[in-house]
Amino acid sequence: MKTIGIIPARYASTRFPAKPLAMLGGKMVVQRVYGQVAGLLDRTVVATDDERIAEAVRSFGGEAVMTSPSHRSGTDRCREALDLCGGDYDIVINIQGDEPFVRRSQLSALLSCFDDTATDIATLVKPMTEADGWEAIANPNSPKVVVDATMHALYFSRSVIPYVRGHEHGEWPGLHTYYKHIGLYAYRAEVLRRITALPQSRLELAESLEQLRWLENGYKIKVATTETETIGIDTPDDLARAEEYLKTHGDGND
Repeated sequence: MKTIGIIPARYASTRFPAKPLAMLGGKMVVQRVYGQVAGLLDRTVVATDDERIAEAVRSFGGEAVMTSPSHRSGTDRCREALDLCGGDYDIVINIQGDEPFVRRSQLSALLSCFDDTATDIATLVKPMTEADGWEAIANPNSPKVVVDATMHALYFSRSVIPYVRGHEHGEWPGLHTYYKHIGLYAYRAEVLRRITALPQSRLELAESLEQLRWLENGYKIKVATTETETIGIDTPDDLARAEEYLKTHGDGND
């Protein structure tokens, strides 16, 4: 399979403007993301809407493409970047531009999902443990996933799914393995083009989860597991925590 990794990187952010250019351990955040990925795939590009980010990427030897500032999601930006890049790619991986500790093993796990010819889209989940406790499972900012016997997603929700009848909430983490969604996606190229042409769906609007649009329209999402959290940077406080993590753990790549 011919693969391309696309890193969406916007300049504007309400909570942290210009965060792709913020410095983390002596390198820009976008540079660290690029470095975690480059060389694993056939091609890696940063898809941005701002020339300052594009220039920064080129300054460290990376490849950048300019995309529209009007995209609603990173998925939409990936689709435009794919078309701009040309080339006959089979698989596209959408790599968050604000997650500088993404691991190569996680990307490899995504790619392995396409050994199943029924897979349209692949994503990652992390099994939550009893030690995580009820509060972590109930957090609506951590979407949960239920899967079928072949590890295809049945549903994603900000609510706790499934409901464990007849037991107190505090017991639920020990009675069922809950899967936390990790927001890395890979798509067959033709599927990416199709799903970005779909109108928003009722479930997507209700939960504010775009992957529900894909499920509602019959696409198969294969799920791979990882034992490692990704660390996103949404605010300056997140950046400070990432700096401390980098000092104690390194970039965590494997």
